[in-house]
Amino acid sequence: MATAVIMPRQGQSVESCIIGKWHKQQGDPVQEGDILFTYETDKATFDETAKVSGTLIAVYFDEGDDVPVLTNVCVIGEPGEDDAPFRPDGTEPAVKAAPAQQPEQASAPDAAAAPAVETSPSSGAISPRARHLAEKTGADLRQAEATGPKGRVIERDVRQLIETGKLATPAAQAAGYPAGLTGTGLGGRVTTGDVLAASPPAVPAAAAAAAPDEVTTEKHSTIRKVIARSMQASLATMAQLTLNSSFDASEMLSLRSRLKKAAEQGLSAEQGFALAGQVPTINDIILYAVSRVLARHPACNAHYDDEKMTYFRHVHLGVAIDTPRGLMVPTLFQADTLPLADISRSVKELSAACQKGTISPDLLKGGTFTVTNLGTLGVESFTPVINPPQTCILGVNTIVTRVREQNGQLTTYPAMGLSLTFDHRAVDGAPAARFLKDLVQVLENFTLLLMQ
Repeated sequence: MATAVIMPRQGQSVESCIIGKWHKQQGDPVQEGDILFTYETDKATFDETAKVSGTLIAVYFDEGDDVPVLTNVCVIGEPGEDDAPFRPDGTEPAVKAAPAQQPEQASAPDAAAAPAVETSPSSGAISPRARHLAEKTGADLRQAEATGPKGRVIERDVRQLIETGKLATPAAQAAGYPAGLTGTGLGGRVTTGDVLAASPPAVPAAAAAAAPDEVTTEKHSTIRKVIARSMQASLATMAQLTLNSSFDASEMLSLRSRLKKAAEQGLSAEQGFALAGQVPTINDIILYAVSRVLARHPACNAHYDDEKMTYFRHVHLGVAIDTPRGLMVPTLFQADTLPLADISRSVKELSAACQKGTISPDLLKGGTFTVTNLGTLGVESFTPVINPPQTCILGVNTIVTRVREQNGQLTTYPAMGLSLTFDHRAVDGAPAARFLKDLVQVLENFTLLLMQ
């Protein structure tokens, strides 16, 4: 009995997902638990596994297609089994047309007399969704760079043509315009006059053969595109300013050392911290301190837009996580109510989910303040970029040894740097500096904070 595989809903706010890669092709045998395809939301990547064993008898979408959630993506069944009841409206199996067209082209009696330049790829070389989009927008299919399976032009290739202005008028398409032709029409469109004026394209053999092996290209992932748009919009629309400070990390390091020693001895530790082998990291300690200090600085725990400021009763702390897929910022909701042990455990769980790509999109939004830590990479100072619509972000730097004078004597101490970027539209310099000063004092006296 055939079984449809649907596009899962990852989070309440997700309406569609993009297929990133097919790990199985139509006709392949499938075992329960095999990865069928990888799909992306705008912030995370997931793997869809087979729930039953059988044969992948139908695939309805290509890599790069944007598929609505709960839509049938493919079907697992027995070879020859009818998949028609499962097909999405107006959709055929994605790879069925390609093999059928190639023999006809190869055996056509007038193949030798065919013109050197065709007006568009054959119907087997382009997906129906891509062809429909090209016809609607006038995209120049001759200039499409095929990135789909088996050299197929898919929807994202057509969108790339549109974004780069590689368009053509209907008359020019009918006339058979050559690839790479520069358009002189409105908006850079290729016109019939451009086709008539153009000489046949001639590519020197040496140039055609000069493919530099040392150069590789890689398409941007959806996550990278989202990060790029968000960071560019942040810098373009905000009045960002960064304040740098540092604090004496002696007490913080001493406390962590005692907790680590207690964990090694299997003891329950200070302030009711149930260790069970778990020791808070330096970053956990800073997150705890930030969540408490923000309560006294509401403008730093807020959202700003052109019409209003939105203040939050609780601190929903964004924690920047470096992953192979790119930067992710899961949210630690109501961090100001969590004890240090819970913050430490929750951050580890969120980080693991981000690394595996299984994080729910619902946990990647709703932050009111973000902390990003580059101290483990030896960075002494940097300028973090705010996550809109938040008003602030804190950068945590590495620990360096500094010298100071005490009672006429020069002594050394471990100093940790902090970099606070704030939106000057929402927060003035003095209030931002007061938040940073309060945070420094709390971190230098962290044990007292735990006793409150």
